[in-house]
Amino acid sequence: MKGGNDWWRHAVVYQVYPRSFADSDGDGMGDIPGLISRLDYLADLGVDAIWVSPYYTSPLHDGGYDVADYRSIDTRLGTMDDVDALIAQAHARDIRILMDIVPNHTSSEHPWFRELLASEPGSPAWDRYVVREGTGPGRETPPNNWRSVFHGRGWSHVRTADGQPTGYWYLHLFDTTQPDLNWDNAEVHAEFRAILAFWFDRGIDGFRIDVAHGLVKEAGLPDFDYPATDTETPAMFDEDVAHAPFWDQDGVHAIYREWRAVADTYDPPRIFCGETWVPNAARMARYQRPDELHTSFNFIYLEAGWDAARMRTSIDETIANHAQVGAPPTWVLSNHDVVRHRTRMAPLDVDGTRDLDRGLRRARAATLFTLSLPGSMYIYQGEELGLPEVVDLPDAARQDPAWHRSGGTDGTRDGCRVPIPWSGDVASYGFGTGAASWLPQPADWAGLSVDAERGSTGSTLELYREALRIRRDAPSLGEGPLAWLDSADNVLAIRRSAPAGDVISVINLTDAVLHLPHAWGTEVLVASSEDVAVLTTGDDVALAIGPETAVWLGATS
Repeated sequence: MKGGNDWWRHAVVYQVYPRSFADSDGDGMGDIPGLISRLDYLADLGVDAIWVSPYYTSPLHDGGYDVADYRSIDTRLGTMDDVDALIAQAHARDIRILMDIVPNHTSSEHPWFRELLASEPGSPAWDRYVVREGTGPGRETPPNNWRSVFHGRGWSHVRTADGQPTGYWYLHLFDTTQPDLNWDNAEVHAEFRAILAFWFDRGIDGFRIDVAHGLVKEAGLPDFDYPATDTETPAMFDEDVAHAPFWDQDGVHAIYREWRAVADTYDPPRIFCGETWVPNAARMARYQRPDELHTSFNFIYLEAGWDAARMRTSIDETIANHAQVGAPPTWVLSNHDVVRHRTRMAPLDVDGTRDLDRGLRRARAATLFTLSLPGSMYIYQGEELGLPEVVDLPDAARQDPAWHRSGGTDGTRDGCRVPIPWSGDVASYGFGTGAASWLPQPADWAGLSVDAERGSTGSTLELYREALRIRRDAPSLGEGPLAWLDSADNVLAIRRSAPAGDVISVINLTDAVLHLPHAWGTEVLVASSEDVAVLTTGDDVALAIGPETAVWLGATS
C-alpha cells in the first residue's frame, strides 16, 4: 500500500461512527455493510485511513464503548465476515483500517463481570476489576469521593443475585454499566495483548485507544480535591482535573510499551493513536516516546477554538515537545464526543443564538489551516459536508448516558452523532432505505447531503476534496518543517518548505479584509471562501483575503 511503514506520520484519517454512517438493511442503524458500500466515496474524498468506532458486541448503553465481547461483532452492525470484507475492500482502495479498543472498562455484561457477580469476594474474578469495600457503618459509603465523567458518583454497589447491595463497590469512571478494569492484574494485561493480536492477525492496521490516559489509578485510590469550579463532573480536559489520581498516571506508559512490542512484531508494524486528555503538550508527548504510542489526538489544539493566540501556542508547544521524542503531531477539530466545530466556532448573535453561517465560514478556514500543519490529521464524518451540531433533539430520542445521569443538563454527544445525509430532500436522506434513523435528522439537511455538494463549486465537500488532493501531492505539506511569518494581530501565517516548492498557509481570524505582503505571491492553491482578490498598486501585485478566511499560496521565494 502507498505511504510505506511511516504512512501514519502524515496521514489524513476519517472517523466513521458506524451507527450513523450508512444503513444497509433499513433498520435505522448504520452498519458495516453500509460502510463498505460507501468506500468509494471515502477513496474519492482522498483519505489515507479510516478509524471505525466500536462495532463489538455491546448492549449499546454508551454507543458501543461498553464492550461485552472484544472478539465478536454486534449483530445489529454486521458479522465477522463483514469486517473481513471491510478490511479487504478498504485495502484494495489503498485505505487503511483502524479499529477502536476500549481498555479502561468493559460492559457490565462482559463474561468477566458476570463471573464476578457469581463468585465470592476475593476470588480471581474480583481482582480483574477495581472493587473495594465501602466505608462507614455497614460499608454503605463509597470507598472514595471519585465522580463519574457522566455525572454522579463513580462507584456503585456490587449486588447479590437477587439485587441486594453488598458492602463492596465497583469503580466506574463512566456509566454504571462500564466497570473499570484493574490494570494491576496480570490477567488483564495478557487478555488485551491477545485481543490486539486477534485483530492484527485479521489484517487491521492499528487501533485508536479509548481513554488512553485513564487505565492506571493512583495506588491507594486517594480522595481527590476537586476544584471549586468543578461542582459536578471531572472533565477529562480540565487542567486542574487532569492531574487527578484517575488520569495520566505514570504507570500507564508500561502498558503501552507492552502493546508497542506486540504491534512491532507485524510486517508492516501496526500503529496506535491515543485518546489522551492531558493538561499540556509536554505530558502528551510522553505517550509518543519511540517505544509507546505512535500518535495521540491534540485536544489542546481542539480546545483553542477560534483564537489566534491559543492556536499558535498549542502549535508551537506541540511541535516542540513532539520533536523531543521524534513523533509527529496529530490534529483534530471534531469527533464523536465534542460539539461539531461549525457550531463550536460560531459566534453568538445578540439574541444568544449561534450564527451558523459564520460558524461554517470559520470551520472551513480552521480546517484548511489545520490541514497545512505538520503531522497527521483526523476528520470526523460529516464535517466535510459542513454539518452543524443538532441541538434540538427530542428528549425521548437521546441516548447519551451523560444526558440521563445529569437529569437532562448534559449530553452534547448525541448532537454530533446524528446520521449523515447522502441524498434526497427528506429524511433519512439516503442514509438508509427507510425514513427512520436511530437519531432523527433535521428537516433542513437536504442541501448538506453528499449528492447536493458533490461537484458543486464552493461546497464544503469540494473544499475538502481539493485540499486533501493538494496536501497529498505537495511534498511540503504533512510532516516537515514549519516557519512562522510575520503577520497582523489575529492572523496566523506559516511557510511549509520542500525542495519541490514551498506553500504559505494563512488564516485571517479577524472581521476585516487582510492584505498580504506582495512578496508572498498571488498563486492561490486553495481558499476556504470566495473572498480572495488580486490587488495591483503600481508595480506591486498582492492578494487580499476576506474575514474569517484561510488560503494556501504557492510561494514565490
